[in-house]
Amino acid sequence: MKLKIFSSILILMTLASCSLPVDAPPEPTALPSATPQPTATVAVGFSPIPLLTQAATPLPTSTSGAPATFCDDPRARELIVSLGKAVTNNDGALLASLVSRTTGMDVRFYRDGNVINYDVEHARFLFETTFQADWGLSYGSGESTLGSFHEIIVPSLKQVLASTPVLTCNQLQLGGATYTAVWPYADMNYYSVHFPGDETSGGLSWQTWAVGMDMSSGQPKLAALVHYVWEP
Repeated sequence: MKLKIFSSILILMTLASCSLPVDAPPEPTALPSATPQPTATVAVGFSPIPLLTQAATPLPTSTSGAPATFCDDPRARELIVSLGKAVTNNDGALLASLVSRTTGMDVRFYRDGNVINYDVEHARFLFETTFQADWGLSYGSGESTLGSFHEIIVPSLKQVLASTPVLTCNQLQLGGATYTAVWPYADMNYYSVHFPGDETSGGLSWQTWAVGMDMSSGQPKLAALVHYVWEP
């Protein structure tokens, strides 16, 4: 009887051991949605770079005051005298010292022709360079006028500046013209340097070089040279 009871207990223990769970790794679980995620930290004393902004700042103009102020400034006429010396003596260093560092010097051989701009460094070599610039169409032949500054511009400047010319401030002084002369730089003061011509040409050999000046540096500097002549 005792043997049967022991056997029954043994059988029950065996069955119970078969139903125990086997060791296994735990099931993976997602982090709760409320778990904070890693964030970048900013060191103490650090400040973000501010966004760049651009303010509307008015650009300097060629005029430093009312036209009357410019016309009363003796330095403007002195600049024209210095220009005459530079051209007469082929003095590139002197010419370069007269040219505006802000705008350079625009040169037009024909009033409606091509504009060639020379900065200070190029102006220094204008009496030496052989670069063939295109100055625009000739009023006579209708063909392009090609040549260096020394070939095309200098002979005319020499004739006008060496002729005891008539100087007129902020007004174009011309001889007889078949067109309406316009100074192309509305915000730039200038002097009209006028050569009346000789009597043998019937008044048709007159020439005018309008000399525009930049005042942004506080003193007159060459900014533009525009040539006017009689046109057929």
